This record gives sequence, C-alpha cells and structure tokens, in this order.
Amino acid sequence: MELKPTYDVEDTSSTQRIQHGLWPRGEIDPKKSKFPCCLVWTPLPVVSWLAPFIGHVGICREDGAVLDFSGSNFVNVDDFAFGAVARYVQLDREQCCFPPNLVGHTCKHRYRHAEYGTAITWDDALRSGERHFQHKSYNLFTCNCHSFAAGCLNRVCYGGTLGWNMVNVAVLVLFKGRWVSPLSILRSFLPFTLVLCLGIFMVGWPFLIGLMFFALLLVGWFTFGTYCLKKLLEC
Repeated sequence: MELKPTYDVEDTSSTQRIQHGLWPRGEIDPKKSKFPCCLVWTPLPVVSWLAPFIGHVGICREDGAVLDFSGSNFVNVDDFAFGAVARYVQLDREQCCFPPNLVGHTCKHRYRHAEYGTAITWDDALRSGERHFQHKSYNLFTCNCHSFAAGCLNRVCYGGTLGWNMVNVAVLVLFKGRWVSPLSILRSFLPFTLVLCLGIFMVGWPFLIGLMFFALLLVGWFTFGTYCLKKLLEC
C-alpha cells in the first residue's frame, strides 16, 4: 500500500498574515470590552452633552485591551476612562509599515518615518506611544486622547501617512465608526437631547444659537490649531 503524506490544512489568508508577522486577531467582544486593533470612542461627561460629536478616544492592542491617555503622565490600560466603548473602528494592520530596519520600510516616508519613531509590530507601536505619553501633561485643548491615538498611528505610518492628528482621528471615528449597540447610541445622544430641550424650554432659541456657536468654536479651535499652530498642539 502506498502511503501518501498528509498536511495540515490552514486558511490561506491566515498563513499569509503569519508570514508577514501579522498573527490572526481575536474577535471583537463588546461584553468583555475587547476590540482588537481598533480605535474606540465613548462620550465625555458635560462636553458631549453640549457637543455630542466630541468624546474620549482610545486605541486597542492586538489582544483587544484598550489604551487611552486620560490624565497627565498616565495611560490607562484595559480600563477605558469615562465608561464603556460606544463606537469603534477596526484598523487594518496590512496598511501599516513595520520596518525591521531602514531598508525594510514599505512606506514612502522612509527617512521621516525613521526619525518620527518606528515599530516592528502593532503592539510595539502602542507600547512606544504609551512610554512617550507617560511623560506628557494632559490638556483637553492641546494634548489629549486623540493626540495619543494619532501618535500611535504615525508610528506605524498607518495608511501610508505620517499626518495623523486630533482632527483626522476624530473624523475617522465620526464617519467610519460602528455603534456597539442601540443602547450606546442612546447613551451618547440622550443627555444632549435633554440639555437641548431643557435649554430651549427655559431660554428659548438664543440657547440653540449659543450651543451652535460653542460647537463651531470647538471645531474651529481644533482645526485651526492642528493645521496652523502645529507646535502648540504637538505632544
């Protein structure tokens, strides 16, 4: 009888990822607060009540644990500040540049990327970002959780760019983010709706105008500061 060799059958895509050092991710599990390689978002007390598009952002390791810059010299690990995750965007590690050396860069920003700080894995980039922000003072308007997430994305040159900042991180979550559940939508917008209705009832339409002015002022500051006052908002 002729013996035929047997082989383990593996998923082709998984094999390709392992060859590139990208081990398969775990599944997203909101009940256990696990969001592998995701940007995550949750509403902020008071601020999100007045401007529901503004919230707290974190970035997750490959095992799904959330890291977020939530205070001066402090990065939370697997303990997302300000409540459970409401929205998330899962990022594609194949859009990252993980160079083992200068020659190994796959992005077009080889020298700039090396000067900025590189990482050889996703988790390595997050550890590097964590060490950097453990020596930074937190400021809602100049150096915040969005700055931390942007810094981690720049370390892997995500999407082939080193231009990640507070604004485009917020835009990515706003337009690409998926809601965890209908309850997370309610938790995000109910306080704003109540404040809006109460303000109009007690003050009238001037309250709505003031609220719109407040929102435009925030958007204007972050946009102007990010693109025109880079040194002030760099951290």
